[in-house]
This record gives sequence, C-alpha cells and structure tokens, in this order.
Amino acid sequence: MSGIYIHIPFCKTRCSYCDFYSEVAPTLIPDVINAMVGEIFIRKDYLLDKHIDTIYFGGGTPSVLKPDDFEIIFKAIYSTFHVDSNAEITFEANPDDLTEFFFSDISHLPFNRISIGIQSFVDEQLVQINRRHTALQAIQAIKNAHNAGFKNISIDLIFGLPNQTLKDWEQELIKAFSLGIQHISAYGLTFEKGTAIWKQREIGKIKQVDEEIMNQMYFKLLDLTALHHFVAYEISNFAIDGFRSRHNSAYWKQISYIGIGPSAHSFDVQSRQWNVASIREYTQHIATGSGFYEREILTNNEKFNDFVLVALRTSEGVNLTELNLTVGDELTSHFIKNIKPFIKSGKVEIKDGMFCLTRDGILISNQILTELMKV
Repeated sequence: MSGIYIHIPFCKTRCSYCDFYSEVAPTLIPDVINAMVGEIFIRKDYLLDKHIDTIYFGGGTPSVLKPDDFEIIFKAIYSTFHVDSNAEITFEANPDDLTEFFFSDISHLPFNRISIGIQSFVDEQLVQINRRHTALQAIQAIKNAHNAGFKNISIDLIFGLPNQTLKDWEQELIKAFSLGIQHISAYGLTFEKGTAIWKQREIGKIKQVDEEIMNQMYFKLLDLTALHHFVAYEISNFAIDGFRSRHNSAYWKQISYIGIGPSAHSFDVQSRQWNVASIREYTQHIATGSGFYEREILTNNEKFNDFVLVALRTSEGVNLTELNLTVGDELTSHFIKNIKPFIKSGKVEIKDGMFCLTRDGILISNQILTELMKV
C-alpha cells in the first residue's frame, strides 16, 4: 500500500508562526488544480505499488477549495490509482470554513477524516498568532463535523504561546477532551526564522515561554491525554484506540508516498523528491511535463538517519532487525554504540527489543537524535 499527499498552497490569511509554503492568491486556484491533475497523470508510474491506502489534503488550507475542485482531483486520483475501499481520506481545515453549508456541499465526497487547525480556544491568543477564527467558531466547527457524520476528528493545538501559563494550557486540553474528538496533534510553539512571530520576538514585542514551563506543559499533555485514554503514539500525536493517523504513520514507517502540488515531497524508499515551492513555476513546468521537481538518491547514511529520526519519535521505537535490514551491520552497530549512554542515563529504554525514548528522553530528543546521526 502507498499514500498520496495533496498540497493545497492557499490560505485566506497568513498565520504568524507558519513557515509552510502557501500564498494568499485565490484567483490562482483553478490553474493549480489543473496543474495537479496534470502532475497526477505525469507521475502515474512513480509508485511501484499503485494500491492507495491513504489520501491526505494538507496545506495551506484545503478547506478554501470548492467541492468542484475536490471532485476534479479525486477523479484524477481514482482514474490513475487503485484506491482501497477502506482508505483513510483526510482533509485539513480552518474552523471558520466548517459551516453546516460547507459540510452539506462536500457530503458526496469520499472524506472520512478531518483535521481541524484549532491551535487555541482563547480568542486573545488566536488574534496574537493571526488566526482568522474565534474560539466559538472552533467549538462550533467540531460540532458541525460531528453532525455531518465524521467519526474521525483530529484537532491541532499549540502550547507555549506568548503569555500562556501552565494553567491556561491545562484548560485548553480540558476543553478539547470535552468535544468528543478522537485525535490530537499538539506542538510546542517554534520561532522559525523569518516568520512574523519570530520578528516580534526579535524586537521584544513578545516573549518566548520559558523552557522549563514548556517542559511542564508537555508533561501535562502526556498526563491528561493518558487520563482520557489517548495513546501517545508519536511525540506530538495522540489518539484513542483505532484512530491513529494511518497516513502519518506510513511516513514514520518509511512507506512510499507521492506528493502532488507546489512544494510537495515524495518518497519511493530509494529517493526523495520535492516540487518547486512556487505556484507560478509549478504550473509553468507542469505544462511542459518537466522541471517541476528536484530529486535526491539516498545514501545508506541518509537512509539510516531517516529511519532513526522518525522511528525514535514513535512509541514503538527503533527495531534493530528492521534497521539492520535497511542499512546493514555497520550502521546498526553505530546505532547501538551511540545509544548506550542514553540508556545508561535513563533517557532511552528497551521494551520488547525496541529502543524507545523515556518520558525524560522526549525532552532532549533533538540532542539524542543529533548524537545518533551519521554524517
């Protein structure tokens, strides 16, 4: 089985923390949809396994599309690949788009999972990060999704927002659990260079939350998700039984996927490919059938780094047998040698033969991964 990722590079406004490629250019949507269809047909042979188990519309903001736009893309996918009858089909959405009318308009489409970009249930914080919805709209969006028949609802939250306290974060989580969702993706706020929020911090307009408070917020996240029967199956992802994101899990298991659209990435086990991060260049190059992407053949070291980077973030951890089959004895020995100090310090543990981060290890996961990487 393989996956398909569709990158919708459009937003109505730009969030202050976001560094993903997107543009506020609605007039270009028809051109990009047509180009995406062209790319699907051009790259029909990219995946060796044309059986598709997951389809994910990300962005940007996929919910800015009209039903007809989705229909065009789905028609191209279903006519080119074999989509499993039980495929997980997700779209990301902004709360203010998710009206009763919106859900009615897309009810005939094959979506069975929705990921809603809530980020916060506090209006002041939403304004601060330039989100275009209110807390009330966020709550209503989840209710509308339930009423539309969605039984697999995920939300995104951010902790460590400027001026946010540990108590504030606890209240955010309590609100989330009261809304009958099945999945949470929760991320600590990062200040990516060049974003609006990074600039605000640099000039002293806002202050970054203290690292110790950030750590306490993450532990509060672990405690409350567990209390409500959500499993931490990856550092930032939590789901009740049966509702893990199959699409994202495939990324972490090194399963091949194809990325369609400007800036979208693809992976065929032996190489990585990424499309040009420009709507205009993308549409122009798709028209000629070439030049719209770059490709990198992975070295054995890069395969090792990719494997460890994603596997160690998951609850299952690193399987030595699978690692050895992927990269061989030498790099497996490198992993064993460099992981030992972290086992000794209690940051990594071995469970059922798998190497996993402990609760304390998660806090220094970047440091651990840096020590394990092979250059």
